[in-house]
Amino acid sequence: MPLKIDPISENFAADVSGIDLREPIGAETAAVIEAAMDRYAVLVWRDQPLDEAQHMAFTNWFGPLDPGLVSVTKRGSRFGQKGFIDIANVGEDGEILARDHRSVTGSIANQFWHSDSSFLQTIAKYSLLAARVIPEDGGDTEFADLRAAYDALPDDLRSIVADLTAEHHALYSRTLLGNEYTEAEMATFPPARWPLVRVHPVTGRKILFTPIHISRIDGMSVAESRMLVNELIEHATQPQFVYRHKWRVGDLVMWDNRCTLHRGRRFDLTKRRDLRRTTTMQEDTAQEDMAAKPDIRVQG
Repeated sequence: MPLKIDPISENFAADVSGIDLREPIGAETAAVIEAAMDRYAVLVWRDQPLDEAQHMAFTNWFGPLDPGLVSVTKRGSRFGQKGFIDIANVGEDGEILARDHRSVTGSIANQFWHSDSSFLQTIAKYSLLAARVIPEDGGDTEFADLRAAYDALPDDLRSIVADLTAEHHALYSRTLLGNEYTEAEMATFPPARWPLVRVHPVTGRKILFTPIHISRIDGMSVAESRMLVNELIEHATQPQFVYRHKWRVGDLVMWDNRCTLHRGRRFDLTKRRDLRRTTTMQEDTAQEDMAAKPDIRVQG
């Protein structure tokens, strides 16, 4: 059965079906998926109950693994394979963690609008998040299209951001929530610096890149920097740019960190929510010609 792609909106987010991701996909299918990601940025796969090995095998088609914050959080892994990021309020023993547990209070920062690993010197490409246990209420994930956000910038903001560079720090968003870290932990990742306006390496589209990990902007005071970032996030996350995903067990959602922001939504921390994520890094070969991409067969 051929891959079927049903747009959720014309150019942002799509439901994908027609193949079983528990089976090897092959290079041709991987290329079609990449082409769909270039167009829609968020792909939703329903009813894909992947085990760890299957999830990782699918991930490996799209680049080397990104480690995220593992070296800072030092959270023990519940997983049999390396490379998974734990997006759950569950400990190694399988029990729900106390709501004031450091891992839980740190993960609440996922409810800020962010892009995975923007604080690293490398560029995060795709994230693939799989749902194992979902609370009855809450815990949705929202995605914002930074391509459309740039296109809709008012002229004054477009002029202001054109040549600005921002500093991103791994733990900045967590400190906003009152979490405290040692100097050694804060120094684990040196800040990364990225322009506020980036260009997608495949499509060539301009992107308004303003995740919450930005702690300051070159040439501005800290106060001015943070107010500008807040203004830009407010602009980029207007309803017309946002897709909200309501999770079901067995969902796999993948998104392009280079042109989206995302955030988790509030849920009852005494209820189990168990998801796991892999993230890949952009390679130099990402500078390939868009014309070489296969056509996307859109049905729906």
